[in-house]
Amino acid sequence: MSLILFLIQMTVTVVVGVYFYKQLQKEKQAQPGRRRDGAREMEKLRQLRAVRLSEPLSEHVRPQSFGDIVGQQEGIKALSAILCGANPQHVIIYGPPGIGKTCAARLVLEAAKRSEGTPFRQDAPFIEIDATCVRFDERSIADPLFGSVHDPIYQGAGSLGVQGIPQPKPGAVTKAHGGVLFLDEIGELHPIQMNKLLKVLEDRRVSFDSAYYNPEDTSVPRYIHEVFQHGMPADFRLIGATTRSPEELPPALRSRCMEVYFRPLDAGEVSRIAAGAAERAGYEMSPAIARMCGQYAQCGRDAVNMVQMAAGLAQTEKRKRIDREDMEFVITSGHYPARPEQFASQENRVGAVHGLGVYGANQGAVLEIEAVCLPGSGRVQVTGIVEEEEIGSAAHTLRRHSMARSSADNVASVLRSMGYLKADTDVHINFPGGAPVDGPSAGAAMAVAAVSALTGQPVDGSCAITGEIGVQGQIRPVGGIPEKAQAACHAGLVRVCIPRENMLEQLEKLDAEIILLDTLDKTLEKVLLPRAEPEQAADAAYAAALPIAAQSAEK
Repeated sequence: MSLILFLIQMTVTVVVGVYFYKQLQKEKQAQPGRRRDGAREMEKLRQLRAVRLSEPLSEHVRPQSFGDIVGQQEGIKALSAILCGANPQHVIIYGPPGIGKTCAARLVLEAAKRSEGTPFRQDAPFIEIDATCVRFDERSIADPLFGSVHDPIYQGAGSLGVQGIPQPKPGAVTKAHGGVLFLDEIGELHPIQMNKLLKVLEDRRVSFDSAYYNPEDTSVPRYIHEVFQHGMPADFRLIGATTRSPEELPPALRSRCMEVYFRPLDAGEVSRIAAGAAERAGYEMSPAIARMCGQYAQCGRDAVNMVQMAAGLAQTEKRKRIDREDMEFVITSGHYPARPEQFASQENRVGAVHGLGVYGANQGAVLEIEAVCLPGSGRVQVTGIVEEEEIGSAAHTLRRHSMARSSADNVASVLRSMGYLKADTDVHINFPGGAPVDGPSAGAAMAVAAVSALTGQPVDGSCAITGEIGVQGQIRPVGGIPEKAQAACHAGLVRVCIPRENMLEQLEKLDAEIILLDTLDKTLEKVLLPRAEPEQAADAAYAAALPIAAQSAEK
């Protein structure tokens, strides 16, 4: 009996041995083939890496220091104050594209590493990721932002997967640990990802979960137990950049971040970028052509692209100089719209006043407001403004009359109480140009235009006015004062009238006289000029008619 068992055991041993021997032979035969394939692919990769195109001009002119970033000194100062200290905070940067948000974030981190008491180490990483391209799935198979768990059922799980062990994979939030995670276009992040990000910012770690994880399995490596039980570290500082307005971002995200505003570049600043790009590209370009580029380029990136194309035209003709014809061709072929130039007339006119507003990415604008008196029934009619607006979210939306319309109603009440608006007179106030106007900040300017039309007193054409008006005639504070004051200065106005409560020290640096407003009656004393005498008015009208008469005679 024992002999039979021994023979059976020997037979099984020989069969198993032969099987594994054949498997080893197959493995050895396959290895040279795999090595040859790997060698061929590696050689292809080396050949691909050996081919390099020239660096694009946009990368060649990328700012290397704070001085290279044009027009964002205040934004950089605010960003440095937030990150270059012992307790850096999360930041959201608002601003239009192509004005230096990403470059500023990179440079501020380098400055933060050199600052005293900083928690950033010298090797602190700067991880940049575009929120519009962050792909993910609800099963967490792949998530480049937060990381994922490679469960054993997925292909390529490796040796641990064969043992039934799930394997956590780090994402960008962990790679940015100890440094900065820069999320470009953070406003485009999916709501699910946004909620996950808020949790990571709160906990400073990423939690993972898997149905295949068994905390009592002793075969699971210790580091995997550590990840599943305590999460992966994700202690970083978030810098989010967006071209959206603050109201479009979730309040929960904004409450966790400081907010910095980068302003749009004006034509002169874009011209400087264009001139610098031409110089770095090795081409001559006159200041006049640089100014032309600034009139059509909306941001620094546009200016660099226009210069690069113009330089290509010059290169085809073997020139090292960019001519006016080159830039004109670029503007025409690219269909670049001309940048609107604001120039406010300083003529003293009856019923005409310069108002101030804010549009787009916190960009100031000068608004022309005109008013006339008509026989009627004591009403104030306003045209050129938003009649209604919607507020709220997609789930709960409210429709109401615009605040500009409410300001017009306040103006009517104030004019009646002060005795300017009679029962047999109507006032028509208009905002020319068709631009939608909303908000209460035009109230004071509308009241001044109406009083000027009612009394015949001209308005000082060198001043601009902003402020909300109350039903008792008070001038109340409004938003966007720095942007509005800058717009007034760029338009050539020398006096800016703002509510007293809006006064800021930085306004004293402007090339304009700042006039503080309290009530409408005192405002009228400061901006209305004495009414012209009939003889003076006739002389002025005669003088104005002379050129027209001369032109008619020539014809």
